[in-house]
Amino acid sequence: MRPLLTGASVAGLVAALTLGSAVLFGRSSGAPAAASPAGVPGSGIAGLQKRLREQPHDAAGWASLGAAYVEQARLTADPTYYPKADEVLRRSLREAPGNDGALAGLGALAAARHDFHGALRYADGALKANPYGQRAAAVRVDALVELGRYDDALAAARRADTTRPGIPIFTRLAYVRELRGEVTEARRVLELARDSATDRGDLAYIATQLGELAWNDGDLGRAGHEYAEALRLSPGSMPALDGRARVRAAQGDTAAALKDRAEIVRRLPLPQYLTEYGELLESEGRRDEAKGQYAVGTAWARIAKANGVDADLETALFESDHGDPKEALRAARAEYERRCPGADVRQCSVHSADALAWALHVNGRDDEALRYARQATATGYRRAQFRFHLGTIEKALGKRAEARRDLAESLRRNPGFAPLWAPRAKAALDDLGGAP
Repeated sequence: MRPLLTGASVAGLVAALTLGSAVLFGRSSGAPAAASPAGVPGSGIAGLQKRLREQPHDAAGWASLGAAYVEQARLTADPTYYPKADEVLRRSLREAPGNDGALAGLGALAAARHDFHGALRYADGALKANPYGQRAAAVRVDALVELGRYDDALAAARRADTTRPGIPIFTRLAYVRELRGEVTEARRVLELARDSATDRGDLAYIATQLGELAWNDGDLGRAGHEYAEALRLSPGSMPALDGRARVRAAQGDTAAALKDRAEIVRRLPLPQYLTEYGELLESEGRRDEAKGQYAVGTAWARIAKANGVDADLETALFESDHGDPKEALRAARAEYERRCPGADVRQCSVHSADALAWALHVNGRDDEALRYARQATATGYRRAQFRFHLGTIEKALGKRAEARRDLAESLRRNPGFAPLWAPRAKAALDDLGGAP
């Protein structure tokens, strides 16, 4: 496959420049995997296990099995695969010290467990051993994104596009640009990627990302079209089904949205999906059912923690809105400091900054919250809920003009960004005298 940044395309892209949650749960995690083990994950695992019983010194086989375990965890939301992955990847290193396949696999595993500094170290080690490794390059971009190092992530994505171009790199490049507020260029990159893709799974993922761009820009019609295309190409795509559920809820088709949400959590019970289903149920007055979904999400977080996952970001967001404000603040601070240690950090992950801002707000500490809410929106990333949080904090501080601007922007960007929170944004805006 040719690099994306070649020929005529490079001039326009460079002129505009100088690719969402946890890697497992964040937006970039859904990108097509680089150099995935062959075959359907379940049968692929069985085949690899059989081969390794016959050839126990096959370092590449152990590395492939570790990668397959990480992928199976992603597909099933079962974090008990992570200790298995760790064990076999380290076995691969014992068989062949320093091999890039095992190091890249450990990087992907560290990212899935939200150890982004570790992911970066392993990815760097893998790329030192093999500068053309696509999986390691993808992990490196993801880790830099999750650490909020967006300029470095852009440079890494462009470097990877030069050395080993492909759909996993193209989609990450688009996401980095979106995070930097360069939405037009992000869309352009994804359209170019769509032109070069042939695999139906890749095409479905690209359509889903184009749907996300439209959703964050408040274009429900275009978002719905892209999610529908993704589901046509890959009927089992959870990110696309999640997108369709959001669009249906925003358009007032709550019954269809609830049906989609029930299917999502049946197949992939991740905290984000469980919370979104619970909030939709709660918006319909079905509070007991909503509490059941929230309880499952809390149980998942405990299981994930027992298997080495730092789930503080998910915990902070959930506890801020539906649980214990003090626990929310503890988790939000821990996540922010883990990703961006040091008192002089100017830019951290926008998702971590937003979570910390909101946790501070629900604890009545709006003076502190404002700094992080501004940090979350400083890059130009278009996320309606970030603007809602910023506007709410500004309103609490008596910054009426700024609050009116940001609350109105949250609704303009997406009038249905969440079934519980959009009505609250409208009520707060009305209290301030309406949109500016």
